[in-house]
Amino acid sequence: MRAAAQQPRQLPPPRHRRTAVLAAGLLIATAGGTAAAFTATDASAATDAVAGCTVAYTVQNQWDTGFTTQVTLTNTGPAVTSWTLGWSFAGNQKVTQGWNADIAQSAAAVTAKNLSYNGTLATGGSTNFGFNGSYSGTNTSPTAFTLNGVACNGGTPTTPPTTPPTTPPTTPPTTPPTTPPTTPPPGTRVDNPYAGAKGYVNPEWSAKAAAEAGGSRIANQPTAVWLDRIAAINGVGGGMGLRAHLNKAVTQAAGQPLTIQLVIYDLPGRDCAALASNGELGATELARYKAEYIDPIAAIIADPAYAALRIVTIVEPDSLPNLVTNAGGTAGSTEACGTMKANGNYEAGVGYALHKLGAYANVYNYIDAAHHGWLGWDSNMNPSAQEFLKAATTSGATVNDVAGFIVNTANYSATTEPFFKITDSVNGTTVRQSKWVDWNQYVDELTYAQALRNLLVTTGFNSGIGMLIDTSRNGWGGTARPTGPGATTSVDTYVNGGRTDRRIHAGNWCNQSGAGLGQRPTTAPASGIDAYVWVKPPGESDGSSTAIPNDEGKGFDRMCDPTYTGNGRNGNSMSGALPNAPLAGQWFSAQFQELMKNAYPAL
Repeated sequence: MRAAAQQPRQLPPPRHRRTAVLAAGLLIATAGGTAAAFTATDASAATDAVAGCTVAYTVQNQWDTGFTTQVTLTNTGPAVTSWTLGWSFAGNQKVTQGWNADIAQSAAAVTAKNLSYNGTLATGGSTNFGFNGSYSGTNTSPTAFTLNGVACNGGTPTTPPTTPPTTPPTTPPTTPPTTPPTTPPPGTRVDNPYAGAKGYVNPEWSAKAAAEAGGSRIANQPTAVWLDRIAAINGVGGGMGLRAHLNKAVTQAAGQPLTIQLVIYDLPGRDCAALASNGELGATELARYKAEYIDPIAAIIADPAYAALRIVTIVEPDSLPNLVTNAGGTAGSTEACGTMKANGNYEAGVGYALHKLGAYANVYNYIDAAHHGWLGWDSNMNPSAQEFLKAATTSGATVNDVAGFIVNTANYSATTEPFFKITDSVNGTTVRQSKWVDWNQYVDELTYAQALRNLLVTTGFNSGIGMLIDTSRNGWGGTARPTGPGATTSVDTYVNGGRTDRRIHAGNWCNQSGAGLGQRPTTAPASGIDAYVWVKPPGESDGSSTAIPNDEGKGFDRMCDPTYTGNGRNGNSMSGALPNAPLAGQWFSAQFQELMKNAYPAL
């Protein structure tokens, strides 16, 4: 269920949009949603000066507007305890994301500084880091570098060698390396489980994507594994179960850090405000949830064979937000949500999952926190923070079991709205008064996620929590995407003409027509954001557009019917759903093709 939030009971003054510093000190998101260069000073340039270094700058992958580079730095001078590598681009290259180094860019000049675990370089010692970048025209690789302000002796080839070495080393090294690893040792708990790690590519989803015309362009993207019923733990219909996915993840890791994402999604009375994603367990079957669902998952994860994996769990989408907005007294309330609020089994189940799974150092729990069009009003957002804290301190759980929160799970809200912001006014009327914004405090997921994070920390969660944003279907590209602000004839023409989210109403959540793939999975894209992720695998249906008998506990929700004229949760608007959709979770080829066609950034 992807319900719209209740109407606010009060209309507080607008909140100013927060400026967001992007990953590794690279960029700053401006108020309009665009990016500007962030200038950083080289604080270590005066320390640990060295006689020289060699640099292997390898462009591993390059496409029309972007590239991925791996850099190997070898110290040829005296030992250092910290390092800063500098270079300048010859063209218009921009670093957009980095790992294993703190990378900053000012105009063409770039500096990469060591992190806490890889600052020491002995004479002859090496370290590696990498980054993604954008460019247009020619992507010329730099050949001149400085280490701690001193010119290096020279760089090495900027493209991978055409042939491997002809002979292997005759003897193994007689002594172990004297430098620490460039990434934390396997199994070490890290602040951000996505940093410096590969993402697990689900082979089952990847095969379906690759079988679609044009699907090979995205078939290698990491997507989450949904454990949406007890049978999914061991595999359904000959498909892969949890252990098979973890075994495959170990193979894909090949000794490197790898993050695998699991959606924990089988609460008693699941998704009480939508029929399409109802679950198999009744409202009172908490004991089964614990013994037959969470406990077996925890037992498999506990296998030492998986200790080096970084296992991210997305904990129970839609559950706790439903208790806030749909459990009584609002237009979206349902009897089922009232039952779950009264019996406490959502909170007890979430707390139990956090407690059991959080006991393992390589598990990172992220609680679902809906989206800005659901909880973005203060009358919803503040109670939600309290509800999240209550669940995180129930059934043995503590806030230490929570790595962070995720927003926009399986939804369509835009990550950023580049052409209008919450503080804009048209002819003296604030955009908050537009029909689309409807007095919300936020217009997109990034500003909502960052503000929610700040609220959660003040509510009692640890200051180190990070946020995830599901960008699998919120790109809204294609010919309908605006190229600038809307007309200023009224606040509604301004907002409707400039918004990239082209849904009829922000409460529409099922198989949305016109949607596109969003930002590809990206690590640390903005301040407080651990990653953009694809939790909802593109091409998997949100729900059937007509009633389909099944044994999965999934009902027919009219919000998935393209002829439906709506309810209180979507302002009695048309559903905007695609026709001929199968059951939730089943492959929907027409939707997959539409997502690729409307992808933004375009494929």
